[in-house]
Formats: sequence, C-alpha cells, structure tokens
Amino acid sequence: MSAPTSPAELYRHSLRLLLDKDIPAWVALWAEDGLMEFPFAPDGWPQRLDGKEAIAAYMRPYPDHIDLHDFPDLRIHQTSEPETIVVEMRGVGRMVETDSPFDMTYIAVVTVRDGRFTSYRDYWNPLAVQQSGTDFTGSNR
Repeated sequence: MSAPTSPAELYRHSLRLLLDKDIPAWVALWAEDGLMEFPFAPDGWPQRLDGKEAIAAYMRPYPDHIDLHDFPDLRIHQTSEPETIVVEMRGVGRMVETDSPFDMTYIAVVTVRDGRFTSYRDYWNPLAVQQSGTDFTGSNR
C-alpha cells in the first residue's frame, strides 16, 4: 500500500490500524516529536504525551482494555490550515475485562506534517468511562 498523502487519508489509515489492533504500525504514523494531548483528562490521567515513545507506551496496552469494532459516524473536516483536520467520530466495541459495551464519542484536532502525526488533541469524554467504573488505561493512569 502506498503511504497516505493527505491528513484525512492518514487519519482513516490510522483507524484501520486501530481496528486491526496493530499498535506498532499506528505508532509508526507519528513524528518522533509528536504531541498527544487530552484537554479533558481528569486528575490522575495523562494530559499530555510528549514524543513518539511516550505515545507508544500509552497506546501499547490499549487492545488489552478495549476491543474496538468500528468507528461509525466518522466526519473529517478540513480547516484553513491544510495540515490540520478536525475529526468527529464514535468508537464502538467492548471493554475486554468486563465484556460490557464500549461506545465513546470523540472530537480530535489533528495536525500532520511530512506524512506523520505531529499533534493530536483528543477531546474524549472521561465522564463516560468514569461512570462505567472502568479503567481502560491500565498502569498509565
């Protein structure tokens, strides 16, 4: 497969990798100095991951906690900056430990340079997970 050329194509490709549970390939889409931020993260949860290695450490156990099945309602919005997109989507699947349903709405602001993610601000709703009593971040919390 040829490398994705636009931010929207790269993002769609990254979702396919998450569904395939290919976290190493997902991490490979990041620039070495990439920044992932969670502006709504509650106390005790990471708010900022600096660099590809920190992002890899955070994401490595993800498939052990959440079994993603689909990303319905995906909408990717172009911005006035060609390298930046705004993404609206849902992630659905199941929580591995409890076998309960997982259904989360996300909004993300994503910047891509030279075919790699450089910035990803993930505006997920931590209240949805806290209300379910589930900790899907393992030791990363």
